[in-house]
Amino acid sequence: MPGAPHPSRFTWTDSQRRVLLVLLTILLISLVARYALNSMYVSDPQLETGPRYGELADRIDPNTVDWQTLAALPGIGERRARDIVEYRERKRAQAHAPNLVVFRVPGDLLYVKGVGLGILQALQPFLLFPTTDRSATTQAL
Repeated sequence: MPGAPHPSRFTWTDSQRRVLLVLLTILLISLVARYALNSMYVSDPQLETGPRYGELADRIDPNTVDWQTLAALPGIGERRARDIVEYRERKRAQAHAPNLVVFRVPGDLLYVKGVGLGILQALQPFLLFPTTDRSATTQAL
């Protein structure tokens, strides 16, 4: 018949449309239920304590410890601990003084890339800085 529309193979039948509607409804209900049960999703939460927190026995001196000990502090991690030790060793090599006290006060840690005020405030209870005579440290420079 020349005037009658012929069905295309891409058209959906009524039963196919009903099945699709049921599947979409089930998907929507499951997504709404999942959102309702998990409404406080945080993609990358920070730990309150570092992964090696239990290994930290006492306050530490950032001038003498290795990166593994620094990594046990909350908010530091392996990369930042390695950066702190690398900065310390670089300053000692520049001054040609292997026993140079690089970190005299907590604020000196701010010179290390990646250490900001928030991290510094979290670290202060765990850090111990040497009490030195100012004249002795300036002679070492």
